[in-house]
Amino acid sequence: MTSVIGYYTTQFGELWEKSFSDLIEESVDGVLNNSFMDKREIDAIFFANMLAGVLENNLHAPSKIAEILGVHIPIFRVEAACASGGVAFHLAKNYLESHPAKTVLVVGAEKMTDYSPEETTNALASAASGEEQEAGLTFPGLYAMMAQVYLEKYKYTEEHLAHISYKNHYHGSLNDKAHFRKKITVDQILRSAYIASPLKVLDCSPISDGASAIILSSDKLLIAKANHKAAVLASEVATDTISLKGRKSLDEIFATRIAAEKAFNHSKLRPKDMKVAEVHDCFSIAEIFAMEDLGFWKKGSGGKKAKERVTMYGSGNDLIVNTSGGLKASGHPVGATGIKQIGEVFLQLTNQAVNRQVKNAKCGLAHNVGGSGGTAVVTILGN
Repeated sequence: MTSVIGYYTTQFGELWEKSFSDLIEESVDGVLNNSFMDKREIDAIFFANMLAGVLENNLHAPSKIAEILGVHIPIFRVEAACASGGVAFHLAKNYLESHPAKTVLVVGAEKMTDYSPEETTNALASAASGEEQEAGLTFPGLYAMMAQVYLEKYKYTEEHLAHISYKNHYHGSLNDKAHFRKKITVDQILRSAYIASPLKVLDCSPISDGASAIILSSDKLLIAKANHKAAVLASEVATDTISLKGRKSLDEIFATRIAAEKAFNHSKLRPKDMKVAEVHDCFSIAEIFAMEDLGFWKKGSGGKKAKERVTMYGSGNDLIVNTSGGLKASGHPVGATGIKQIGEVFLQLTNQAVNRQVKNAKCGLAHNVGGSGGTAVVTILGN
């Protein structure tokens, strides 16, 4: 059985004093130190990144990492927009299945705040279709159109969306690595400026710097002696059209539904078995889509459930969602996000989540999305 045996994340936020290489090096050193391992025990590296080729004019990241670490092992760069981290983890798991008794490092990193908002926004838009880009649509606009469809269809309001951000900022206040550690009120969210109606500033995840790293192993001896471990019960990827116009429905992320169904079938578990989940809340509406598409909530009930805050830490309910603060409050350095999500589930399952620890967490799920839903990854960990 392949298992996660180590995790580390840098601070997420506006890290102007640190370079892209600094973040990668910190995350790798951090996870090796946390796991009491040496880099010589790593057999391969999977590196998740979306924007370095666009913003930093650097597309030979594997060689750069080899230089930073002083290694000569296989290193693979993975790009799947904001799902890069989840896909890198998925490929690393598959690598171990074909290379028994090996250990790999999965790293995700992004440096986004050194550039103007226009430069970063344009770079992120490269994950949308050419037609959408030519029309001037960025991801807030694309998700805003999906939100309009959902709110109209199920008769919800912007207030229902606001409760997602409220919850995740509360969770972020408990995470010392989060970009935003400040609680906010529903009224503050509703009074914040529109980015693309009905989405406001406080409905949207921020532009962040950061790096996260996980050690994944199929070496039984190494797993046995690890201080902390969580088995990988499933990792599944699904895709859909890159443009919204090709979708059958705009009030869901169909790729999530496919990946979730495959992951639950593979793990022989069901949504009710999950105690924690990290879902892709790039916008408040995206968490509602995720909760319905993953099978946690009945279709169309998301607005009501969000307002009831049924997945908030301290609610006493069976499932707590985005204990890290999610993308909304923890931050969204896109290449690192999917790794951090899996890492947060790992922390919860190994009782390392400190002041946000969910009791009796034995199984957890991470959900990572690229673009407006063109790629979705669902990972399930368990003890």
